[in-house]
Amino acid sequence: MASGFFALLDDISVLMDDVVAMSKITTKKTAGILGDDLAVNAEKASGFVSSRELPVLWAITKGSFLNKLIILPAAFLLSAFLPWSVTIILLLGAIYLAFEGAEKIYEYFVPHTHETHTVKSKVLPKEAILELEKSKIKSAIITDFILSVEIVIIALGTVIDEPLLTQILVVTVVAIIATVGVYGIVALIVRMDDLGLRLVRLSNGKKNFLSFIGNILVRALPLIIKSLSVIGTIALLLVAGGIFVHNIEYLHHFLESWPAILRDFVIGLGVGVLALIGFKLVKGLVKLVR
Repeated sequence: MASGFFALLDDISVLMDDVVAMSKITTKKTAGILGDDLAVNAEKASGFVSSRELPVLWAITKGSFLNKLIILPAAFLLSAFLPWSVTIILLLGAIYLAFEGAEKIYEYFVPHTHETHTVKSKVLPKEAILELEKSKIKSAIITDFILSVEIVIIALGTVIDEPLLTQILVVTVVAIIATVGVYGIVALIVRMDDLGLRLVRLSNGKKNFLSFIGNILVRALPLIIKSLSVIGTIALLLVAGGIFVHNIEYLHHFLESWPAILRDFVIGLGVGVLALIGFKLVKGLVKLVR
């Protein structure tokens, strides 16, 4: 009886070791999406008065956990009964990632105006502020849902050949790490300027170490958000290209002599440009019909 108990513990230990090892590999493969998720949410969580930044971010975080609760069971059911569909969803997600990356590059070189809303308590009444907050939170949660689907499917695609229990444990761990990690870092980023201002105030107008660090933190925030956006765009194309290379036989041998990172980027960008052109054509046709 005792030997059976210890054998069970040994099996659990081996399983957890496998889960930890595969979670590390899977987290690396979803790093590109996490970078984009981080950049998007850092942008969406900014623009509020200081006292509302953390409550808004917490509301988005709760929405993200709810998204995972919806997505994870659906993904595991597909893996159990329709495993071939995971690859199809993975490729469709890769097309979306490539499209999003190409669209960001297009918007950089062909800039156009976007409506921006900044929640200022001195400009809007309280009711209007709360309504705008709800709108931004809803938008952030919808974006998180799309990115969460991609993260879960990519993670699932990494362990699709493993037993179902291992798939559930690995993908769930990655989903939790993604949510806690991304929104934890976003919280630090959006509060960076406030910490900087406090350090500047503590310096009492003197040019000392506190003032120096405070000014760096205040000035660094917009630069960090911009750099995250650039890194996220590159990562999107790399992740998309990697998915195509590993799941489409022809592309697996395409540009085989090139460095893998450059090949993945070129393939991701190429598919993204085609998807963007297709999207623009469909959009133009819809306008003509109307």
